Amino acid sequence: MTETQMLMHLEEVNKVASEYIKGNDETAISKQLDLPRTRVVKLLNEWRGMISNNEAIRARAREALGTADQHYNRLITKTYEVIDAAESQGDLSEKTKAIKLILDIENKRIEMLQKAGLLENKEIAEELMAMENKQEVLVKILREVSGKCDTCKVEVAKRLADVAKQDEVITIVT
Repeated sequence: MTETQMLMHLEEVNKVASEYIKGNDETAISKQLDLPRTRVVKLLNEWRGMISNNEAIRARAREALGTADQHYNRLITKTYEVIDAAESQGDLSEKTKAIKLILDIENKRIEMLQKAGLLENKEIAEELMAMENKQEVLVKILREVSGKCDTCKVEVAKRLADVAKQDEVITIVT
């Protein structure tokens, strides 16, 4: 393949990938770029291969997925607030809508993670487990250290409850 052919090929890969990132599926990309669908699928697979072998892109993908996941968490938290408000007002219709919204948000999150296809499920699971382990260690340290200080004990317990969004009482053992 000549250099010119290689550049044209990479440009075609970039066009297809750009449309894919915008959320278009293979059929829509095929129609929009006037390419056979099989060609679009082949180019997307090539693009996925290129990006999955590039560590810098993989790191950016992990960061983007993490940010998006945090965003979904915030949306779900806000939706639970809507459920609480609807419950207190006795508005079953709003409560039902909010519950459905949570289901939709979770489905979108799962779809995003599956569609990303940049990270192995095992890698994502390992990262989540590592984050959870770090969180447990930090909470344990805070509880142990603040347990030695009567002044700090109550404040740390309140802040841990706020972060955890829990209504339960957190007991710090002294």
